[in-house]
Amino acid sequence: MQDTTELPGLSGSATRQDTPTGRSRWVALVVLCAGMLMIVLDVTIVNVALPSIQADLRFSQAGLAWVVNAYLIAFGGLLLLAGRLGDLAGRRNVFLTGLGVFTAASLMCGLAQAQWMLIGARFLQGIGGAFTSAVILSMIVTLFPEPREMAKAIGVYAFVASAGGAVGLLAGGILTQAINWHWIFYVNLPVGAVTAVLTVLVIPRDQGTGLRAGADIAGALLITSAMMLTVFTIVKPAAEDGWTAGTTLAFGGVSIALLAGFILRQQTARNPLMPLRVLAIRNIAGANLIQILSVAGMFGMFFLGSLYLRLVLGYSPLRIGLAFLPVTITMGTLSVRYTERISARFGQRAVLIAGLALITAALVLFTQAPAGGGYASHILPVTILMGTGAGLAFPALMTVAMTGVTPADAGLASGLVNATAQVGGAIGLAVLATVSAGHTSTLAARGQSLPVALTGGYHLAFWIAAGLVAAAIAVAAGTLRAPSAGRELSGTAAADA
Repeated sequence: MQDTTELPGLSGSATRQDTPTGRSRWVALVVLCAGMLMIVLDVTIVNVALPSIQADLRFSQAGLAWVVNAYLIAFGGLLLLAGRLGDLAGRRNVFLTGLGVFTAASLMCGLAQAQWMLIGARFLQGIGGAFTSAVILSMIVTLFPEPREMAKAIGVYAFVASAGGAVGLLAGGILTQAINWHWIFYVNLPVGAVTAVLTVLVIPRDQGTGLRAGADIAGALLITSAMMLTVFTIVKPAAEDGWTAGTTLAFGGVSIALLAGFILRQQTARNPLMPLRVLAIRNIAGANLIQILSVAGMFGMFFLGSLYLRLVLGYSPLRIGLAFLPVTITMGTLSVRYTERISARFGQRAVLIAGLALITAALVLFTQAPAGGGYASHILPVTILMGTGAGLAFPALMTVAMTGVTPADAGLASGLVNATAQVGGAIGLAVLATVSAGHTSTLAARGQSLPVALTGGYHLAFWIAAGLVAAAIAVAAGTLRAPSAGRELSGTAAADA
């Protein structure tokens, strides 16, 4: 195949061995990132609209959390299955299927006039999001086998996957304030349709290894059930009855049993959903544990930070989106232009640890924001530190997480990276929101004013989030090997070749 700017797929001759070259690979990367951006946006775009959704559909506070959790549970629980299906049935096929489900579910969300309809549609959105995003990283690694180009491509992907959350806050604020909350879902319709058409035109079809190998449906049911019950335990009995209540312990025990059943299933299944040999690779296991811890801290910052700006400082939805815009700008500048060069100079491990340290500093700084805080003095420094840290850490983390993966397991590894991010996000959000609400209630009962009580609850959650990211630093320092960036990427490139 010659190095040309002609878009692959137009002739219909793409096979599993065909790989786009030249400019066409970067066009394919843009298409994949457009699909990822649509998925990531939907995680946070809803946050700004939650007060409007609550008022319109008359959600209780506990019920409102399920507008977010229903999406995260389906998304995180099915990513491993979706990644493995990409290996078996073809990654482009799985990507297109996910786009179709996600776009249709977005229409259902926009049309929702009842609580059950919105929560059910959000669950379907999570399914579509899982199938779309699970295979993107493995497709990128295949498109860019040369180490330096792979690093640049992963940097672009990491920027989209990480900064999309801040973009979602801005988009949610604009749409909710200018029109209504229904349009945060309707906006996905044209984006999903255009992305699907471009996918068929510019991304070659891959054959996969065949569905006869099996996809471990039992394993998927076990891990999805375990995650659903874990989040339910945190947001329902733990929040209402306490962490040591009998119902909390009972539900928690069943969650642990389901997780143990999943692990046992992976040891005994003929074609396991999550072959434990992948986790035997030290860098992959360490990178995914870091992902869980760091995303749990960051997700809480965006969710609770939005509530702080809305309920304590009185920001409008649009102002909330603009307040977090420096995160996106800083992260994008580093991820796309500089992180690859810095990693080549100092190594992925060192850059990852430095980025996580800056994220920790941002969360600690947020604990100092008072009830009457100002943007320039208490919010802007946090957003700059957070954007800088994420722009350094997450491209390096994505690269480490795909190191040493064979072509047969690339979809699985890609799904695992996304799954651990969503597991961290769902559980982190549930824990931090529950702890924050409980501490707020305690302070209010002591006679504190509502703004002061809310701020105190957010402060406690930010301290816990900072501790989670600090734990991620300890994991990175203790488990990740530190070869040069070129050697790390060469291993992956050699495997794909």
